[in-house]
Amino acid sequence: MPEPTEQAPPPEADAPTEAEQESEKTELTGLFLEKPENTVAIAGKDVVFVAKVDSSTLVRKPTMKWLKGKWLDLGSKAGKHLQFKETYDRNTKVYTYEMKLVKVVPGDAGGYRCEVTAKEKCDSCTFEISVEGEQRHTETDLRAGEDAGEDEGDLDFSALLKATKKKKKPQPQIEESDVWELLKSAHPSEYEKIAFKYGITDLRGMLKRLKKMKTVEPKVSDAFLRRLESAYSVQKGKKIVLSVEVVDPNVEVKWLKNGQEIKPSAKYIMESNGNIRTLTINKCTLADDAAYECVIGNDKCFTEVFVKEPPVTITKLLDDYHVVVGEKVEFEIEVSEEGAHVIWCFEDQELSREDKTGRYRFRKDGKRHSLIIQEAMLEDTGMFYVYTNGGHSKGELIVEEKELEILQSIADLTVKSAEQAMFKCEVSDEKVMGKWFKDGKEVQPSDRIKITHIGRMHRLTIDDVKPEDAGDYTFVPDGYALSLSAKLNFLEIKIDYVPRQEPPKIHLDVSGNMVSQNTIIVVAGNKLRLDVEITGEPAPTVTWTKGDKVVAETEGRVRVESRTGLSSFVIEGAEREDEGNYSITVTNPAGEDKANLFIKIVDVPDPPEHVKCTGVGEDCATIVWEPPKFDGGAPVKGYLMERKKKGSSRWTKLNFDVFEGTTYEAKRMIEGILYEMRVFAVNGIGVSVPSLNSKPFMPIAPTSEPTKLTVEDVTDTTCSLKWLAPEKIGAGGLDGYVIEFCKEGDTEWQVANTDLVERQSYTVRNLPTGEKMNFRVVAVNIAGRSPPAVLSQPVTVREIMEHPKIRLPRHLRTKYIRRVGETINLVIPFQGKPRPVAHWLKDGEPVDPKKVGIRNSNVDSVLFIRSAERDHSGKYTLVLKIENMEDQATLDIRIIDKPGPPLAVKVTDVWGFNAALEWKPPKDDGNCEISGYTIQKADMKTKEWFTVYEHNRRTNCTVSDLVMGNEYMFRVFSENLCGLSEDPSLSKNTATISKTGLECKRAPFKEKDVNAAPKFTTPLVDRSVVAGYSTAISCSVRGFPKPKIIWMKNRMIIGEDPKYLMMNHQGVLTLNIRKPSTFDGGKYGCMAVNDLGQDEVECTLVVREKRESESERVSEREREKERESE
Repeated sequence: MPEPTEQAPPPEADAPTEAEQESEKTELTGLFLEKPENTVAIAGKDVVFVAKVDSSTLVRKPTMKWLKGKWLDLGSKAGKHLQFKETYDRNTKVYTYEMKLVKVVPGDAGGYRCEVTAKEKCDSCTFEISVEGEQRHTETDLRAGEDAGEDEGDLDFSALLKATKKKKKPQPQIEESDVWELLKSAHPSEYEKIAFKYGITDLRGMLKRLKKMKTVEPKVSDAFLRRLESAYSVQKGKKIVLSVEVVDPNVEVKWLKNGQEIKPSAKYIMESNGNIRTLTINKCTLADDAAYECVIGNDKCFTEVFVKEPPVTITKLLDDYHVVVGEKVEFEIEVSEEGAHVIWCFEDQELSREDKTGRYRFRKDGKRHSLIIQEAMLEDTGMFYVYTNGGHSKGELIVEEKELEILQSIADLTVKSAEQAMFKCEVSDEKVMGKWFKDGKEVQPSDRIKITHIGRMHRLTIDDVKPEDAGDYTFVPDGYALSLSAKLNFLEIKIDYVPRQEPPKIHLDVSGNMVSQNTIIVVAGNKLRLDVEITGEPAPTVTWTKGDKVVAETEGRVRVESRTGLSSFVIEGAEREDEGNYSITVTNPAGEDKANLFIKIVDVPDPPEHVKCTGVGEDCATIVWEPPKFDGGAPVKGYLMERKKKGSSRWTKLNFDVFEGTTYEAKRMIEGILYEMRVFAVNGIGVSVPSLNSKPFMPIAPTSEPTKLTVEDVTDTTCSLKWLAPEKIGAGGLDGYVIEFCKEGDTEWQVANTDLVERQSYTVRNLPTGEKMNFRVVAVNIAGRSPPAVLSQPVTVREIMEHPKIRLPRHLRTKYIRRVGETINLVIPFQGKPRPVAHWLKDGEPVDPKKVGIRNSNVDSVLFIRSAERDHSGKYTLVLKIENMEDQATLDIRIIDKPGPPLAVKVTDVWGFNAALEWKPPKDDGNCEISGYTIQKADMKTKEWFTVYEHNRRTNCTVSDLVMGNEYMFRVFSENLCGLSEDPSLSKNTATISKTGLECKRAPFKEKDVNAAPKFTTPLVDRSVVAGYSTAISCSVRGFPKPKIIWMKNRMIIGEDPKYLMMNHQGVLTLNIRKPSTFDGGKYGCMAVNDLGQDEVECTLVVREKRESESERVSEREREKERESE
């Protein structure tokens, strides 16, 4: 829990009142053991809030939410700036939740709330964060918004209000107290102007501080009946509706976003419905996360809209890389949403595009994000992380020193005068430069000596070889402590002009290629040129043979070249088939000479075979393989291994030094990820092609040992064990358990179960009676067996005698009452060892199994009645016996039914308006006490029954308020726990309430005169209709006798013209005119006449043409208004 930072005493205006302090404190109630406290944080520092929840009374794991304000869920904002942590203590059953704000910024200030829920229970608490700068920079709390960092926008829209960094004109310096005094006395509409004038960009912080400095009198709005909520939250891509209710339904409102007026468009829809004004924002984006205002004249209401991004998941994870210094590395991921914000980190340091070293480059291509290291260095070794708001991934980078491999060494050369000599070598890195030396002195290029470097090949070419060119030549790569050496032999041809015969002689000198006597080794693919000097007079004949086959070709891949005194055997691009015994024979008249050679072709080995994974661990795997079938003619020095994640194309080297064995343990792998392996064989010639990929395997660790292994029960031949699941299971899951046992003192464990046990209990059977046995339980998953959980001491296999005891449930210790037809299912638990014998008695006699079902087990006995009857009532006794020991328990079961009707209901007395009733209890009480009676009465005239009394407990009653002159009969129902009796009992006699001489005198009837002259209650109304459309005019009239109705047009009576239809319905008069034309316009009247008088109403009907100019319609409306005013 962060402790409040020591600050200078704030001014009196900033100090909250005692009432405010009391309101800010939260009582420790409900689920919280410890709650976050109000904190004053320093900008740029970290702050941690801790909440502890007691889960000892909870059935399920509680869920914690951290909120800012009322609605903003901070869970979607988790990242580098906002971090959450959850721990659980098994001993105290306390959950600890932490929220960490990294490098607090002014935008983090405000009210927060943490809310914990667990099924039907919930609790919440609130706390405040105030952000202050250092004491010598008191204004930085509001003016440091420009340096708050890019994470400020996660929680505060005020970043949208920041001014761009431009060179401003120098402003007059003003003391901080003067700024606040100026703001306190200014109108709220001037706040923004003053803030920007004096460099204050955090408007929200400014308003909160002003609110503390002065007490704002509550103001009743003259324009708004309902204002905007303080904040709204919406998912990205969804729509949101902001609504206010205004006083004046005709007033116009303006909507502002960050102080700028919003214009209607497809995105922003403004609607007005009566007193309701709404602003609809469609397809919300992060740009819509801002402050909004609704303005009516000088009155405003404010709100904030928070746009929550959907969690962005990583669909393609990071790969591991194993490179050497100087290589390019490109980490790449794919996310679920385009344009998502990702954060790259190396170890615990965030990587930024503003890195001054420029070693890291970031690339974004749709859903693909990349981190590029152009030239890897040793300090780049470590773990790289990438974060989104919905997940993270990590990849390991291993950078090692660059090692130069010699792919082809230089060879000794023997050349003759004026010929060309070429030394060449091949190294693994084409960027490596080097120098050539002769006898320790650097060789300088000239017209005759050329030094070339093309790709990985380095060549030294000497044209027109001279005797002084002979010597030792060395190539030294720059930056590496190694060298390649070869010898140049100058072949001097001597000519003897003595005319004499000389036997032929073979002068064979292949010391540079000789590994043993008469054996020449050639690398497959290289060229072999064997120059053999031959002497003899006259010139001998040369014959080359391979086995019994003569090699006589002068052209082709394998050929013989002959010159005076020299025979050359050439193989271009040596192959394995060229290996064998060769011989050269020279003959002339003076004799014969022969030399035998063995040419051995060496090559890179075949790839290793049968690469497979034989075992896995939490972050490692054991890989084995078989050596290659053909070693290439040179002993295999060792192997190189590579691995990759399944589905990836990026292979990572596991070793740079040759590994000599055929079993390798690969480490630093991620549990739960599928990997593939391949192996290269290495000999003195080079590296083989890769082996076939191994089958995919997944590093998975066995679980931890099962916990809390205990003995549940022991008999003469069995032992029941129970335990809890391992604390750590891992990605491999849990397949089941193996139970093992052995006698005390033995070391050989026996398996009790043939198949894995999935439940957390097991009974080991067929154990020897009286022996002391050790037991252990092992958890098994795909990675293998866990460490065993072993009982602390041996268990003696012997039945323990235990007295029988019936544990009668509390609700069965009193009378057990059920209704007829209900099901009875009673479970009576008991205990005792060995297994007790249980049997039931009813009223001292054995229970009839046809009527009552009984089922006994090792631990309980069940009594079952499918449909209860009255004869099932009685006292049931459960008898439990173990040898001569016994225990009993008795149950009183009563089956009840509705009672019968009462007996002998009669009227015993009648006086005034009262009648007295008596009856006797029913013969059948339904096997239950009678709880009362229901009495009803009925008039003999109507025979309708009315309830007089309910739940009357006595067998008599007095019925009052009877009506004089009526005769009554009565009936009575009996009642018990099951309800009223099916049939009532009627009274044997009736009660007559006699009259007492009262006489009713009715008032004389006076007929009312309803005659009246006609009078129109609703007049005719002027109408304007379109020609060709039927219309109707209506009015209403009253009068008696019924008046005669006369319709007139222009004071002329309308006769039986079919164009007109006249109707009269209950005084409502209607004249229907069918498809009127312009000639049907005029004055229409209606006259009502009877013997007492008459009345008349008139109206004007105007019939317009179908197409009428706008000016005519306007003038017609004006004429109608004039007529109405008249």
